[in-house]
Amino acid sequence: MGDDPAMTGDKGVELRRDAEGLALVGDGMVLRADFARLLPRLRPDRLGRELLVRAARVRGVPDPRAVDATAGLGEDSLLLAAGGFAVTMFEQDPAIAALLRDALERAAHDPRLSGVVGRMELVEGDSVCGLRALGFSPDVVFLDPMFPERTKSAAVKKKFQLLHHLERPCDNEEELLGAALAAGPRKVVIKRPPKGPWLAGARPSHSVAGKAVRYDVIVPPRNGGGRSG
Repeated sequence: MGDDPAMTGDKGVELRRDAEGLALVGDGMVLRADFARLLPRLRPDRLGRELLVRAARVRGVPDPRAVDATAGLGEDSLLLAAGGFAVTMFEQDPAIAALLRDALERAAHDPRLSGVVGRMELVEGDSVCGLRALGFSPDVVFLDPMFPERTKSAAVKKKFQLLHHLERPCDNEEELLGAALAAGPRKVVIKRPPKGPWLAGARPSHSVAGKAVRYDVIVPPRNGGGRSG
């Protein structure tokens, strides 16, 4: 497959395939999903210190399942899968989904990653609809609705500059959070800027925060005194 502008329309970027895989190209930048570069973070001595893994952890569940409702390039899903979750990923933009699918296919042939990506499933489509049509109740729903754009473009990572050509920060926070809660998870984990507001104004049960990111955790009440997360 060569250039595929049809996947991105007239948004100033296009998909190109080369010897290293599929890439999004535009504005003099090249963006490629590459799980191999995350291998140092997957080491057992580091994985347990990952803030997302700590925030998503559920106790007493032998085979936990997670839904990443805003998969993007799949890096957070990879961390969740390495942490033991079977992860269903939703990505609605066809170009971003193509980048993620290409990364999954390449990782499946890498013995260092094949076991982890074997627990990751990509669904191309709208996660609000997908969450309401799940055939199971996930243990965790993860939301990364993209941070609002900052006034200084230099403060935005280069990869997000390209992704913003395709997807904008979430403008339906209430609908997204409502669908996540309606799926009946043990917890909803939401990625936010360290000093950013709560998603849809919903107060979290607790937060796990670092210098660059904060994970707000909402633990819905479980009927009948169900197992806690």
